[in-house]
Formats: sequence, structure tokens, C-alpha cells
Amino acid sequence: MPAVSGRCTIADAALTVTTEQAANAATIAAVARSRGLPERATVIALATAQQESRIRNLAYGDRDSLGLFQQRPSQGWGTEEQVQDPVYSAGKFLDGLVEVPGWETGRLTEVAQAVQRSGFPEAYQQHEGMAQTLASALLADSPARLSCTFSPADASGPLDQRAAAVADVVRAEAGPPTVLEGGVVSVAGTGWPEATWAVAHAERLQLTQVRFADWTWTPGDGWAQTGEDAGALLLQLAV
Repeated sequence: MPAVSGRCTIADAALTVTTEQAANAATIAAVARSRGLPERATVIALATAQQESRIRNLAYGDRDSLGLFQQRPSQGWGTEEQVQDPVYSAGKFLDGLVEVPGWETGRLTEVAQAVQRSGFPEAYQQHEGMAQTLASALLADSPARLSCTFSPADASGPLDQRAAAVADVVRAEAGPPTVLEGGVVSVAGTGWPEATWAVAHAERLQLTQVRFADWTWTPGDGWAQTGEDAGALLLQLAV
């Protein structure tokens, strides 16, 4: 997947993140949602990732800490490859989170610290507001809550191979995909959280358009209402 360099904004909120941060945050939210966890789980996970890595999938850290949550292979979190896989690392954090007594109502930094065992146990609290804003946008069942802008890179590689690679990512995080002609990946049975996920991942996946309901997103213009229902979540790859 290509490097990312764009920016994402949230409607009615003074928060801007990079497309790298947005994609990773969307993955965290998708993993939590796939487990049926309440929004609070995503908030705690995002605040933790913001403190540990600024929601970046780091290939370095203190001692052998790696990834979004700076998890240490030597401490049983998984292999180096696993803890640098955002889906895996988010899942491992959530595994620990739900084992914390009272995690749904406890003070965020105390709950996060119970999972992470950091040398800075109060550091997570400062990110709660940002994490709440981001989680609410990613999980909202309402249109156009998050929009990303970037300069699309030139398409690289055979279109069918790129579409298959995008379908693999979609299958792991958003829902069952169908690869259509012309570099379109369709995702049925989805809602606005999945459409928002797609926009958050658009630069990384080399998408030039996302359509859902009667809305269309492009990297230059953001979201616009078209009046024509797409019938499914449709992801258009660069051709």
C-alpha cells in the first residue's frame, strides 16, 4: 500500500488528523464494532493509541515496543509482525480491556493503564476528548461525518490485483466484498460506519470515489449529495 499524506476533518468539530491516523483509527473502531462492544471501548482504545503512538503504526519504540499500542513481543503480546498488524493489535488491546473490572464506567486513564501497564499511568486521560470526537464520527450512523482530502497518487500495478488487495482489506474490516468491473469493489449490507471507514482508508487503498446511499465522496471535493442511491457501498479504485 502507498504512503499517506492527506488530512481528514470531522464535521462540526475542530479536529484534524492525517489520513494515516484516520485509517488506523477506523480500523480500531471497526474491530471494536465487529465484537459488539459499545462506543466507550473505541474511545478508550483511541485515547490509548494516541498516547502510545499518535495513532501511527510504529516500527520502533521503547525496548521492543511496536505498533499502534506499543505492544511488546517479549511480554506476550504476539510476534513482531502481529503487533504491527492494526487489526491484530487492536484486538489484543480489546481482549485486555474487557477483562478490566468496570471498564465501561471507570476513569479512562485508569482503565487504559490496567491494560498497558505504562510508566506514565495518568498520560491517557488528556486524550479522552479527542478520542470521543473521533470515535463518535467513525461510529455514527449518519452521513458525511468524516471527510478526507489528498492528492491521489498515480495508479500502480494491474487493476485486478489492486482490486483483489482492496477486497481483502474490506473483508477483514468492513464486510463481504464483491469485485466488479472497472476497479469497483461493492460491499453489501453496510451502513455509514463502513462508508466512513472507506473514506478514512481511501488514500491508503488508492480510492478515487466512495458512494453510499445518495452521497458521493472524492478526494478533491469531499462529500456531496447526489440524489441517486448507490444501492450499496461502492469503492472506486484509481484506474
